[in-house]
Amino acid sequence: MSSERATVTSSVDNTIHKTNAHPTNTLKKTLETRHLTMIAIGGSIGTGLFISSGTSIQMAGPGGALISYILIGIMVYLLMMSLGEMATFLPDSGSFSTYASKFVDPALGFALGWNYWFTWAITIAVELSASAIIMKFWFPSVPGIVWSAIFLTIILLLNYFSTQSFGEAEYWFSLIKVITIIVFLLIGLLTIIGIIGGEFIGFKNLTIDEAPFPSNSFSILSVFMIAGFSFQGTELIGIAAGESKDPKKNVPKAIKQVFWRILLFYICSIFVIGLLIPYTHPYLMNVNIENVSMSPFTIVFEKAGLVFAASVMNAVILTSILSAANSGMYASTRMLWSLAKEGKAPKSLMKLNKNGVPINALIVTSLVGMLAFLSSFFGEGKVFMWLLNSSGLSGFLAWLGIALSHYRFRKAYIAQGGHISNLPYKAKWFPFAPIVSIILCIIIIAGQEYKDIMRMEISWADLFTTYISVILFLCIWFGYKIKYKTKIVDLKECDFK
Repeated sequence: MSSERATVTSSVDNTIHKTNAHPTNTLKKTLETRHLTMIAIGGSIGTGLFISSGTSIQMAGPGGALISYILIGIMVYLLMMSLGEMATFLPDSGSFSTYASKFVDPALGFALGWNYWFTWAITIAVELSASAIIMKFWFPSVPGIVWSAIFLTIILLLNYFSTQSFGEAEYWFSLIKVITIIVFLLIGLLTIIGIIGGEFIGFKNLTIDEAPFPSNSFSILSVFMIAGFSFQGTELIGIAAGESKDPKKNVPKAIKQVFWRILLFYICSIFVIGLLIPYTHPYLMNVNIENVSMSPFTIVFEKAGLVFAASVMNAVILTSILSAANSGMYASTRMLWSLAKEGKAPKSLMKLNKNGVPINALIVTSLVGMLAFLSSFFGEGKVFMWLLNSSGLSGFLAWLGIALSHYRFRKAYIAQGGHISNLPYKAKWFPFAPIVSIILCIIIIAGQEYKDIMRMEISWADLFTTYISVILFLCIWFGYKIKYKTKIVDLKECDFK
């Protein structure tokens, strides 16, 4: 082992020792392997799969949707390997914000951190609105704000008591989603071969009306964009690594399972839906959360004779919403705490309660989420929609930051005399993996308005609305860079402590 590597290892060991000596000043490491595993996969399973998958198949056909989700699934796996390598070596709740500051540019880390915090704070508001819509399915006469207030209180308490209570809640929320998909796949398979439903379906829906690939050459690219949004949330494992009991052991296990779960849950689900439901089915068009009866999952369950399919899927979708809000509260709170720890947010946000939870960061995040939600009641929701649009592409910016940080992390590690064999977890296919991820993220971000651009029907208002999150991100990045005159960190000066 080189002297440089020994110095790095010694610094990490000293940091851990100091953490143990002053438990009141640091987050408590209570998350276990099962928590990280479910956080990794559960964070990406939500309404994007249960609802939007039908729209994807309708737009691009079963073959086009399958290709799009496979490509995005590969990119997400590459990104998670990149994040896993950094998170096992330097577990930190600031995750990619901290890594970007250390290995690329402090200004980039600042922008990524605040951008990610804002995104999840707004996401909490979105999920509160969605929960109210879902509950109207069973209780149409109860005002939606009542349910939103109840769910906000539940999520706040889960995150207030301890990190372990968040992890347990997320574990069970995610487990419900996982069980639902497994049952769906089994019932779907039995329906395809005619054991359930009384009709052998086989591959006939892949051969009707230009299936599996409709003639629209841009449809696959359109679904490529949708699929990208569906997978967002997987990066939560990087933030959770900072509170893992044994990140060098737990994070690699969770990362390795991401690939197979993406394959099982997303790819297999899209394939089964494509076999069972013709892509021209009218229920697959304009599906939204207000009409769960049009969800492809509901259609398949009803095809199999499940009488209460809509109620079952409504309950599962509610679970997904609460899971997203729970994860959002956790991720944004930790990111805000990390920014304060690094001097990029008010120091008061570093305060922890007796359970090791960043209490001030939690309160601020909850207030922002609540105010964003309340804004939906004023001015016909224009403020709320502006906030929502301003967070639209933020997830892809975070992914771009992960790939760029990992590329520089590995380069700096080698430049400072480190040996790849000494890394606790080694991402495969470097530098191919982060480079491909960077390119795909840029394509997705740049391609949001490609239809209008190709037709030469550019609406500057729509263009601004779509890219407002990118504009804000760049303003924060370069504003910090100009004020503090930061530079790209030299590879030999990157801080591995």
